[in-house]
Amino acid sequence: MTKLDIISDPICPWCYIGKTKLDRALEKHPDHDLVIEWHPFQLNPTMPAEGMDRREYLEAKFGGKEGAIKTYGAIAQAAEDAGIDIDFEGIKRTPSTLNAHRLLHWAAVEGHQNAVVDRLFTAYFKEGQDISDVDLLVSIASDAGMDGEMVRRLLNGDQDAKEIQERDASARERGISGVPCFIIGKHYVVQGAQPTELWEKVISEISEAHEKAGS
Repeated sequence: MTKLDIISDPICPWCYIGKTKLDRALEKHPDHDLVIEWHPFQLNPTMPAEGMDRREYLEAKFGGKEGAIKTYGAIAQAAEDAGIDIDFEGIKRTPSTLNAHRLLHWAAVEGHQNAVVDRLFTAYFKEGQDISDVDLLVSIASDAGMDGEMVRRLLNGDQDAKEIQERDASARERGISGVPCFIIGKHYVVQGAQPTELWEKVISEISEAHEKAGS
């Protein structure tokens, strides 16, 4: 098996687009040899716990209304071209993703990480929900097969918050400044939302390498 480490933030539209394209390749190759693990990266590590108004955030981040429209217009077009439904108008607030990353950390321990990642992206990009909300995260955890009330107790404290922040900082120290970032077999780095065809090629090459190694 080959490890695929994905550094991502659940409010990053390119991460959602990139995951969807990867998933399409995995669906075409159900016998793939990849073991996937998601790792934290906060686009806004200093975001207040309560988040902020989406429009204010975008205009501040991209230098005004025109900059925000230009940037997100390109993202919306990329999503549409790939047949990915994102309801940007439905997103009213930009949340802190610290709690979402804490949930993903616990989900990894229990083997439910991919299901939680899927639900976080859907909740934010299709339903416009606040993915910092404890009740929502508990519901997502329960649906994925986790102990919802245990997750609630953990989220209501600060369990593993420091570890998430340290892992985020470690990624930046390694030179990662944008997401998604895919690390294949701990050695090969692929940046950005790559085409499904590229992932199909990667999956095939990994399978061929494993077959040769086993022969």
